[in-house]
Amino acid sequence: MLVLAVESSCDETAAAVVADGGKVLSNVVASQVEIHARYGGIVPEIASRKHIEAIGPVVSEALEKAGIASSGVEGVAVTRGPGLVGSLLVGLSFAKAFAFARDLPLVGVNHLEGHIAAIFLTDHPPVFPFVALVVSGGHTNIYLVRGVQEFKILGQTRDDAAGEAFDKAAKLLGIGYPGGVVIDRLAKDGDRNWWPFPRAMRESLDFSFSGLKTSLVTALKKRAFREGELPDLVASYQEAIVDVLVSKTIEAAHREQVKTIVVCGGVASNSRLRERFKENAVAAGVEVLVPPPSLCTDNAAMIAVVGNWLLEAGRRNGLDLNAVSRWPLDERCDQ
Repeated sequence: MLVLAVESSCDETAAAVVADGGKVLSNVVASQVEIHARYGGIVPEIASRKHIEAIGPVVSEALEKAGIASSGVEGVAVTRGPGLVGSLLVGLSFAKAFAFARDLPLVGVNHLEGHIAAIFLTDHPPVFPFVALVVSGGHTNIYLVRGVQEFKILGQTRDDAAGEAFDKAAKLLGIGYPGGVVIDRLAKDGDRNWWPFPRAMRESLDFSFSGLKTSLVTALKKRAFREGELPDLVASYQEAIVDVLVSKTIEAAHREQVKTIVVCGGVASNSRLRERFKENAVAAGVEVLVPPPSLCTDNAAMIAVVGNWLLEAGRRNGLDLNAVSRWPLDERCDQ
């Protein structure tokens, strides 16, 4: 089945054409990073307006790169949530219009499930069951993935997501946006043990990063850091985030007695996170799989994978399908 997928949950406008749920014919992403960088974070109103401008050209480019006409599409998948409702509605409205005009089946996809499904576009897909860490700007969750649309939540953030912790730190330090990318780059030359940042909720699989941000604020108030100490500071801060992500995810795999971990979401592009998982995997007796960075950040190819699963199973949504800002993955994910 040739599936056209549309993703617009946050600040990337994306479209992809994927064949049979695994062969990517095109995967186009229009980023708004430069626009939001001047504000130090995403402005929802601006994001939705930019989606309106970009959605048509992005879908056209995806079809052109795939080498197919719109008449060749057999099904349409679109991110329904979770995300910014204004942004989601742009992609959802376009997908519904595209499907209606061509009498094509339409299905709404959970953005988080899409991130997990991205690993099935790689040369080494996992076998069920496995543990998945979904770590991004808005989400930090650990799931037991028993099968297609079979999820059990094992741990989740109680406040800020890991990506938010990076972005807020970068804004406090005035070093740029997106914070995770800037900190990852600066931290390469820093001492990871230079500053004693806390690791919260050590005995739980849940996460909390708000105290880490408070610790940074306190450190900045206590002393004036010299410019040459910045790499050490951000390396220590990053290590505190990476440390809990890695240790809790591996602990979750041990508790559930599974041997495979999938790490996905935008923060999975972080070089230190990848390095730490690789270092710890052998000793922990687990295999860690991470998609390439292009499939970690928001994209539509991952949405097409889930869309193909649902369409092949006979799932269909009507034109009354609406966007949802919150949509947790449950045992069946069949909302």
